[in-house]
Amino acid sequence: MAARERRGFVVYGLLLAVGIASLFPLYWSFVVSSKDNSALGEATPPLLPGGNLVANVRRVFETVDFWLAMQNSLIVAGTVTVSNVLLSSMAGFAFARLRFPGRDSLFLVVIGTAMVPAQLGVIPLYLVVGELGWYGRLEAVIVPGLVGAFSVFWMRQACEEAIPGELLDAGRVDGCSPIRLFWSVALPAVRPQAAVLAMLTFMTAWNDFFWPLIVLDPNEHPTVQVALSRLASGYFTDYSLMLTAATIGVLPVIVLFILLARKVVDGVMRGAPRA
Repeated sequence: MAARERRGFVVYGLLLAVGIASLFPLYWSFVVSSKDNSALGEATPPLLPGGNLVANVRRVFETVDFWLAMQNSLIVAGTVTVSNVLLSSMAGFAFARLRFPGRDSLFLVVIGTAMVPAQLGVIPLYLVVGELGWYGRLEAVIVPGLVGAFSVFWMRQACEEAIPGELLDAGRVDGCSPIRLFWSVALPAVRPQAAVLAMLTFMTAWNDFFWPLIVLDPNEHPTVQVALSRLASGYFTDYSLMLTAATIGVLPVIVLFILLARKVVDGVMRGAPRA
């Protein structure tokens, strides 16, 4: 028993250390955002918050149109998240529990697209965006991310694990159509896995920088990451201003995680190996 307790203390100690190491960058950003830029040049790095947070927040919104950037990022990330969860759940349900000609071959094609580096598709996608007249508009960022191969694979595995075939057979006996089976039987069963996918998709869309920088006008339709790059550009970098904007920009992700925390943990644990 003593040896087991010691192992437990070691495990929890390691988890606590990892948790502190993970949260420290966020805390450091908050500390720097509450100081002026001269505090970073001190011999002893500041570890406690200062009193300049409100002034720095005001400067962020005066320097760039950060409200517009937050709004655009919320529109893009929210639309992409809802679309990925809904469409990938439908595709995953079809690949996992429906029988149709070419199902396995089509699934292999979908998985194969995930092996193609995203950089290879930048030029063709840019040409398509130009032909559609979407350059400088949010559609250029939203439409390419409406559904992804990883999302389809994730929801297919979730449907295979969480939806027993007997339950679907019972629904068919009751006269349910495939759409009704998906909406009333499959979707409630995979909610935890869908919450994990929603969290991952929102974070990916929110943190995307490369593609929005290419197709969006940084003055007309900036996203949060593009606005942060503007604050970091120039001959002199005001780190307190930049990290204040970064702290503001990470708040929606934290709020979403808090709202989905129980579902996310449940979804992750369902995918954990069982003893």
